[in-house]
Amino acid sequence: MQRQLNYKIMNSFRAFLNSPVGPKTTHFWGPMANWGFVISGVLDSKKPPDAISGNMTAVLCVYSILCMRFAWMVRPRNHLLLACHASNESVQLYQLSRWLKHQWYVSQLTSA
Repeated sequence: MQRQLNYKIMNSFRAFLNSPVGPKTTHFWGPMANWGFVISGVLDSKKPPDAISGNMTAVLCVYSILCMRFAWMVRPRNHLLLACHASNESVQLYQLSRWLKHQWYVSQLTSA
């Protein structure tokens, strides 16, 4: 029983290793590198909103949407890249909302 389980696990790992989106390809390492954007965005959420660049955040939102479409359309589908950019889109939209709220608050203070 244990031997069969080990055999199945090794076959699954071997199949992943040699798959078109496995660690021997750029379909794996590209998304792994892109997780840096997500980590950076999460760490930046602790910074004050006046430190956020609205232009750069908007560009990152567009970039992630385009990459999500690419990840869905490319063959074989790259679910790792899709997940990475969906996460980045969420983080960047949160950052953009923080920036917009801050800009609105500052404009209300200066007009009053």
